[in-house]
Amino acid sequence: MTACVLRNSVVVVGVAFSMLSLPGCSTGQLVARGASPLIEHGVAAMNRETDLELARASIPANLKMIEALLLADPDNSAYRVQAAMGFHGYAMGFVEVSEPERARDLYRRAFDHAMVALERAGMSPTVLAGDVAQMEQVLTKLDVGAVPALFWTASSWGKWIELQLDDPARLAELPRVEALMRRVLVLDERYYHAGAHLFFGAYYGGRAPMFGGDFTRAVQHFDRAAELNQNRMHWVDVYRARYLLHQMGDRDAFHAVLSRVLVAPASTNPDLNLANALARKAAGELLAREEELF
Repeated sequence: MTACVLRNSVVVVGVAFSMLSLPGCSTGQLVARGASPLIEHGVAAMNRETDLELARASIPANLKMIEALLLADPDNSAYRVQAAMGFHGYAMGFVEVSEPERARDLYRRAFDHAMVALERAGMSPTVLAGDVAQMEQVLTKLDVGAVPALFWTASSWGKWIELQLDDPARLAELPRVEALMRRVLVLDERYYHAGAHLFFGAYYGGRAPMFGGDFTRAVQHFDRAAELNQNRMHWVDVYRARYLLHQMGDRDAFHAVLSRVLVAPASTNPDLNLANALARKAAGELLAREEELF
C-alpha cells in the first residue's frame, strides 16, 4: 500500500514537472488541458442520459464550464468543437421550438466556437467569407483532422440561416455552408452519426424543386444515413418527415414515420440515448402540428 502511494506520488510529481516545462503554456492553459479527460467523460455521460429534464438542467452548466476553460485556453480546438456541439444540441433539442429567436443566437454562438477551430485547421474567416473559388481551393487542402470543425461550423451556420430565411443575405450564404459539408462527406461520411447525410437530406428535401430542392437526392442521403446508423438513429426518420415528407405533401408517410419513432425500442447503443430521446420528443411535437402542417 505504502509502496503504491509513493510510486503514484513520484508519477504525479514527474507529470507536474513535465507540464511546467512545456514551452509557451501558462498555468491556466495547463490546468485547462488537464481537464480534457473530465470534459470528454462528461460529454459521453450526457450522450447516455435518458431523462430529458435532467439533461435540460445539466447542459447549460456544462457549457459554461467549457467556456470557462476556453478563457484560459482560447485556442483549444477540441474544447471549441465541444462547445459548438453543445450549444447546437441544446438549441435544437430544447430551445428552437419554443424560443426560435433565442435558438438563433445559440446557433450563432455555436458557429463562433466552431469557426475558431476551423481557423486553427486552416480555413480563416476571411477566406470563408471571400471569393468562393478560393474558399473551395482551401477546402481541398483540409484533411480528416478538420472534419469536426468543418461539420460543426456548417451545422450551426445552416441552422442559424434556417431561422432567418426571410433575409436574402443569409440565403446567399447557403452555398458556402454546402461546400463545407460537402468536404465532410468526402473526408468522413460517418462522422457524428452520418450527420452530413442528414444535412443534405434536409438541404435537398426541404425545398421545392423550383428552388433547388431534389427529392431523389434527399431520399438517397436519408437512406445512406439510416444504413450507416443501422437504423438505430431516430433523427434520420424525424428529419425525413420534417423536411422531405412535409415538402412532398405526403401526410400519410409523415404520420407513419413519426409514429414509428414514438414506439421504437431503445437502442442497444447507449451513446444514442439522449439523441433518440430528443428525436422522440421532436416526433411528438411534429405530430401535434400535423393538421397545421398539412
